[in-house]
Amino acid sequence: MTQHLADALPTTTGTRPGWWREAVIYQVYPRSFADSNGDGMGDLEGIRSRLPYLKELGVDAVWLSPFYASPQADAGYDVADYRAIDPMFGTLHDADAVIREAHELGLRIIVDLVPNHCSDQHEWFKQALREGPGSPLRERFHFRPGQGADGSEPPNDWESIFGGPAWTRVADGEWYLHLFAPEQPDFNWEHPAVQDEFRSILRFWLDLGADGFRIDVAHGLVKAPGLPDLGRDEQLKLLGNQVLPFFDQDGVHEIYRSWRTVLDEYAGDRIGVAEAWTPSADRTALYLRPDELHQAFNFHYLNTGWDAAALRGAIDDSLDAMRPVGAPTTWVLSNHDVVRHVTRYGGGAQGLARARAAALLMLALPGSAYVYQGEELGLPEVTDLPDEVRQDPSFFKENGQDGLRDGCRVPIPWSGDQAPYGFGDGGSWLPQPAEWAGLSVAAQTGDPASTLELYRAALRIRRERADLGAGDAVEWLEAPEGVLAFRRGDFVCTVNTTGEPVRMSPPGTVLLVSGDVADQADPGVLGADTAVWWQG
Repeated sequence: MTQHLADALPTTTGTRPGWWREAVIYQVYPRSFADSNGDGMGDLEGIRSRLPYLKELGVDAVWLSPFYASPQADAGYDVADYRAIDPMFGTLHDADAVIREAHELGLRIIVDLVPNHCSDQHEWFKQALREGPGSPLRERFHFRPGQGADGSEPPNDWESIFGGPAWTRVADGEWYLHLFAPEQPDFNWEHPAVQDEFRSILRFWLDLGADGFRIDVAHGLVKAPGLPDLGRDEQLKLLGNQVLPFFDQDGVHEIYRSWRTVLDEYAGDRIGVAEAWTPSADRTALYLRPDELHQAFNFHYLNTGWDAAALRGAIDDSLDAMRPVGAPTTWVLSNHDVVRHVTRYGGGAQGLARARAAALLMLALPGSAYVYQGEELGLPEVTDLPDEVRQDPSFFKENGQDGLRDGCRVPIPWSGDQAPYGFGDGGSWLPQPAEWAGLSVAAQTGDPASTLELYRAALRIRRERADLGAGDAVEWLEAPEGVLAFRRGDFVCTVNTTGEPVRMSPPGTVLLVSGDVADQADPGVLGADTAVWWQG
């Protein structure tokens, strides 16, 4: 087996083995990060050129959203070839360069893997259509005859996440299942060829030096036996926690046990991270048993509102659920599928204040934290994109509900007073707001009041202190209503979630404050929607 720089990177980031247990992982959405060739679309060379920025920011690893060969019906989550790079992003040589240069900087690379479905331009699916009913290739997907006398009705009542039936009929009369867009046929994970192919794909990227995989729709691979009717008309949610016959079936766990065997063949702590939307934190924990995956996104925390009691409950539930399986809890505030948290928390000055405080809260908790590109700049959701530039398939779904995901995918600003703000020389695939000039990396660098410098300071302190990130518990302290206060070793974090200043006894010396100090002469007054880190 080829030795890679990844194998030589440290495997301990704090007091416990495993770099991933306490890592801060930065999500790059490739088409919106940096454009190297002026075509208005971000690419791998753009990412490579900006790796020093991520190193300076202070993160441990970088998760890259899909860059595979794809018709781009769903922003690359419709994969035509899992071993090839889409020309809009570059070449396999470019991907290798990103991984190697990241390792030279001490950063790890996590690649996105999409195992629930592929593109309708995947060679397997194209051949299955050519060969017609009875083709062995059709057994690798979910092809079924229709219902009704002439087979003109879908095989069951399942609905696509993007709207309309989850089935599409082909010219020969059979139907195929797609939980997402019609261009994204679902694999049949009961077929051995599907299982073998994905173990081979894992090894391909691990051999190239990838440090792990973020697994898209990790909860969706196995469907309930017989594909039973859902039996209700409730609109499915793209990112919900409903109990459904095609999500979070127990059979997925055998798949991830086989993947863990592959990951463990490689040196350097290669990991699997589940995007698993489940009904509860306890169900999520099942994906993280010692012989399965390493991490899962904590969507229960992401969905919690700006309320002290609710946040404390989500934190306790998350830590309690992970402890029995020995897995670290993860914390996340935004990603490429949800409204940016500045906007979710109210937008404007209030939303930004809450987002900054939420960042300090997240980074003070034990476990691993995920940062979505641009959140370190305090970027809000872009809510006024014209319809003609939208590309999110959920925007075009049949029930007429607007898709929300384009607004969090607008290319980030790097420098300059006019769009595209250093993103590239040829504009940007989604228009950037005029007010983003003041939010660029260049505009915020060196400004101690900026959100970027807040993140840099927080990440620096987190790396310097063994009691941040480590462990699996917090010690809650007495605090006024609406305030969170907890101790971790000689470190204390307090968060005022109310809209008014609140007085409490100072638990130590101030290390970092997310907003303006309410009273310079009285550190015991916590500003509205403000978090404070203390040396206890």
